[in-house]
Amino acid sequence: MPAPACAGKPRQRKDPTLNAVAMPKPNPAAPLPNPNAAWLLRAPLAELTAAAAQLRDRGHGRLLSYSRKVFIPLTHLCRDVCHYCTFARAPRAARAPYLAPEDVLAIARAGAAAGCTEALFTLGDKPELRYRAAREALAALGHATTLGYLHAMAALVLRETGLLPHLNPGVMTRADLAALRDVSASQGIMLESVSERLCAPGGVHHGSPDKHPAARLATLRLAGELRIPFTTGILIGIGETRAERLEALHAIRDLHAAHGHIQEVIIQNFRAKPGTKMARAAEPDADDLVWTIAAARLVLGADMNIQAPPNLSPGVYPRLIAAGINDWGGVSPVTPDHVNPEAPWPEIAALAQRTAEAGKLLVNRLPVYPAYAQDIATWAAPEIATRVRRMSDAEGLARDDDWAPGRTAPPPAPSVYARAADPALTRIVAQACAGERLDAAQIVRLFAARDADYRHVIGAADALRRAVSADVVRYVVNRNINYTNICTYRCRFCAFSKGRTHEALRGTPYDLAIEEIVRRAEEAWARGATEVCLQGGIHPDYTGETYLGICRAIRAAVPGMHIHAFSPLEVTQGAATLGRPVPAFLAALKSAGLGTLPGTAAEILDDGVRAIICPDKLDTAAWLGVARAAHGLGLRTTSTIMYGHVETPHAWARHLLALRDLQAETGGFTEFVPLPFVHMEAPMYLRGAARRGPTYREAVLMHAVARLALHPLIPNIQTSWVKMGPAGAAACLQAGANDLGGTLMNESISRAAGTEHGQEFPPAAMEALIASLGREPVQRDTLYRPVSAERRAAAFAAAPLAPVVQTPPARRALATTG
Repeated sequence: MPAPACAGKPRQRKDPTLNAVAMPKPNPAAPLPNPNAAWLLRAPLAELTAAAAQLRDRGHGRLLSYSRKVFIPLTHLCRDVCHYCTFARAPRAARAPYLAPEDVLAIARAGAAAGCTEALFTLGDKPELRYRAAREALAALGHATTLGYLHAMAALVLRETGLLPHLNPGVMTRADLAALRDVSASQGIMLESVSERLCAPGGVHHGSPDKHPAARLATLRLAGELRIPFTTGILIGIGETRAERLEALHAIRDLHAAHGHIQEVIIQNFRAKPGTKMARAAEPDADDLVWTIAAARLVLGADMNIQAPPNLSPGVYPRLIAAGINDWGGVSPVTPDHVNPEAPWPEIAALAQRTAEAGKLLVNRLPVYPAYAQDIATWAAPEIATRVRRMSDAEGLARDDDWAPGRTAPPPAPSVYARAADPALTRIVAQACAGERLDAAQIVRLFAARDADYRHVIGAADALRRAVSADVVRYVVNRNINYTNICTYRCRFCAFSKGRTHEALRGTPYDLAIEEIVRRAEEAWARGATEVCLQGGIHPDYTGETYLGICRAIRAAVPGMHIHAFSPLEVTQGAATLGRPVPAFLAALKSAGLGTLPGTAAEILDDGVRAIICPDKLDTAAWLGVARAAHGLGLRTTSTIMYGHVETPHAWARHLLALRDLQAETGGFTEFVPLPFVHMEAPMYLRGAARRGPTYREAVLMHAVARLALHPLIPNIQTSWVKMGPAGAAACLQAGANDLGGTLMNESISRAAGTEHGQEFPPAAMEALIASLGREPVQRDTLYRPVSAERRAAAFAAAPLAPVVQTPPARRALATTG
């Protein structure tokens, strides 16, 4: 069989990735790729760009992304001789053929220090098949192939810096791709063109066997079969026709339709470079680039990520955006563009400003795009998946701060570049403020707010808070009593419970004696408390009589104390052990002294999420059923959400709507309490299966969006000082929250998960924080009524707490009496 037309004269070693293919002659009369191509080729440019921009907005809204990267040119050697390229260089005695491991690490560490998340490895294609110097250098490094050395360096960077490698090594076999999948978040190969004419003598790819379209398409296909998030694109202005560009775009579209793996398509414009065969060639003009971007959007659809490198077209950003891009690609604050060294990267702040001037908001992504990050177990090796989860936010973008719930200090306020909020978002906010029920998509849009949109959402939520509850901030003096940390359930987020599978977690198992529970309640009363909040694990020896006995004992000892106790999970378990319906058991608890129920164990009211984080816990319908039954008996409850682990904003929206709808039915919720996931000691985080809690922006937004989405049915939005910290709680009080929760006295669950905040926030400190915001502090009881002067005086004169006694586990007589 004759050699490929691209092979040219350079002497090559055998390459297993290519089969010899005879090149057909050019056929000017070949049909266009599909019926739409004729319209794309003849339609006015303004018509194309308008249609493309509308399609882009349908898929990506107001966001335009980039990846903060560091560029690692592992080797400039390449067996190909593309006529436009200055990246590839022949071996020289004075220059090492490959970057040494210490040089690779130095570049990567500089990138990590500058806040990069991506390590882009770029290199020539299989130089060892052409150059003895490459083979000798690889042998000295302990490797037989460039791809083997790339694997080692990607693993080194991943291990030592935490940056996510993105690899562009050229044409690869299935085995090559599979091996590199273990050490990279994503890979890529520019298709460039499907024109075989470019491989013929006189074409830009003549002498470059790896640029044969069939070989590159085969690599793209194999990547799809291996489920690798993959980058590709076309290079315009190298001799191809517009019809051939469309043919390449349709080939990409068809591969993506088959495998779903093409995460971005780059439209890169040729730049003439001195010292190349194309040094005097004409570059594509702005209209040609804009036409190609618009055509790519219209061929590839609303959801595809279409990128144009900003450094290659610095003067036409608004036109590129108007043509349908939604991504700028990688931008490095540390390293130059080694492929286009004549074109410096824009500064990121300047890029954000220019993007905002065009009506979009610049957001930082990971090398793996959000749709893949949110399903990363499918698309990456386990170690990579863990790192992606820990580096991403709920939308699958790069975290925009280093804050985590339980930390002491909030991050600095983000810069605002946009002049005004998105009109579509302001309309949603107006609907919410008018008391209308938003749909899930509208709530998701509110959770996506950034920049000026974020400011608008939190400002509107704060104004609505002021309209509902004026400038009063309420709090309750209470005591948490977690009566046991032994639990038969295996919630994957819980660092509190202890049992056979929890020995590695903090603390030792305990099961409080009834005398200690009563002592803590009596001490709380003496310190001004009006409420004891009782919750614990689902102890295997507990029955419904256990919970009834606790209520009776506290009511007998402290008759004035409000008993706020037992989540819907404990209620369900207690009823089951007695063989009684939930409503009947709730009525018995009420008769025994129960005043209200905490709305915990809700976590996320989405059964898909619950199947991951708490598969043996009651489902959404059961949780709502217990709350409905309690409300029907006059037992009011709080409502909560535990967020920032594996769920997405779509689950947040469903959760809020489930609460709103039940409140419209019963009116029984007193407040809504967002509880950000504290990750530090949580089992599913330690196993690499969860994010690091919400970002600070997401945590503040949860309070603001709740105020809007639940209005006017749930008037009280509480912020958790234990999880947000005093400074974070203050921010939430300026973003829709109107309640600071309880003083607690003892807090075990969040502390077990790793929060740094204390176990008590005394009334004087609470009131000082509230006053610092120019707001009026008011001490309340559980049902939002004022407390007596006697209770307030006792709270401000509280003596120090006596040491607690954590009763060792033992079978309890109370479990069978009462």
